Order: sequence, then C-alpha cells, then structure tokens
Amino acid sequence: MITLIGATRTQNDYGVWELTKTVRDVFAQVDSVTRAEFFEGGRNGLNPEYKFTMFAGDYNRETELIYDGEPYAIYRSYHGRNDTVELYAERKGGTNGGV
Repeated sequence: MITLIGATRTQNDYGVWELTKTVRDVFAQVDSVTRAEFFEGGRNGLNPEYKFTMFAGDYNRETELIYDGEPYAIYRSYHGRNDTVELYAERKGGTNGGV
C-alpha cells in the first residue's frame, strides 16, 4: 500500500485560489527500478529508486507519494497494458514527512 499525495485548487470566499493537499491510500505492486532506468535517470539529475504498478483508475496525476513512511517524488508515469500505470519515483529531500 502507498499513499498518493496530490493537490486541488479551490477558490475561497474572497476569490483567492488556494491549494489543498489530498492524501489517499491505494494498493500498488512495488519493484526496484531497472538498471537502465537507474542510469538514465542519473544522467538527467534524478535518483530513481522504485517503480510502483497500480490500477490506472486509482491514479489522478499525483506528484508525490509515501511508501514505507518515506516521501517520494513521482518523476515519470507510464500507462501500460491491462489498465495499469507505472509510477517511477525518487526519494524526496527537505520535506516533513511528505505531507
């Protein structure tokens, strides 16, 4: 199970747009990234760690997640076969638990 973290924009009573974080738990299969993904990501300044495969209907373009108590940034997604999506993530730094 992973926790996806997204944001929604809402307008308050004064007409000012505000961002509100959304947090929800979903089931996902967790794998290490491939060697090729690791080295290609490194060339682009990333530090890939995990690939999360989940039902595509559960993914709403979130940009962060929490796995095993640690915050991760989703840097790439890939919509595969059979209604699945693969999320590629790197560890986030400088956050307070990702929330």
